Amino acid sequence: MNNTQVFLLMIGGVYCVCAAMFNWNWFFINSKASLFVHLFGRTGARIFYALLGLFLMYGALRFSV
Repeated sequence: MNNTQVFLLMIGGVYCVCAAMFNWNWFFINSKASLFVHLFGRTGARIFYALLGLFLMYGALRFSV
């Protein structure tokens, strides 16, 4: 993986974790995120996106080595 891909994975992970931590309303009313809000509820969607963000950051760190 090149540095650009690693950087994009890290930014995506930080973005998802921040959205979950700060409970950004504009993020969770997005049509794609609202599917998870509908399935899991708002708190469940926040947990899902926090885990997704951590997974993306882990992948970025794993592939950067």
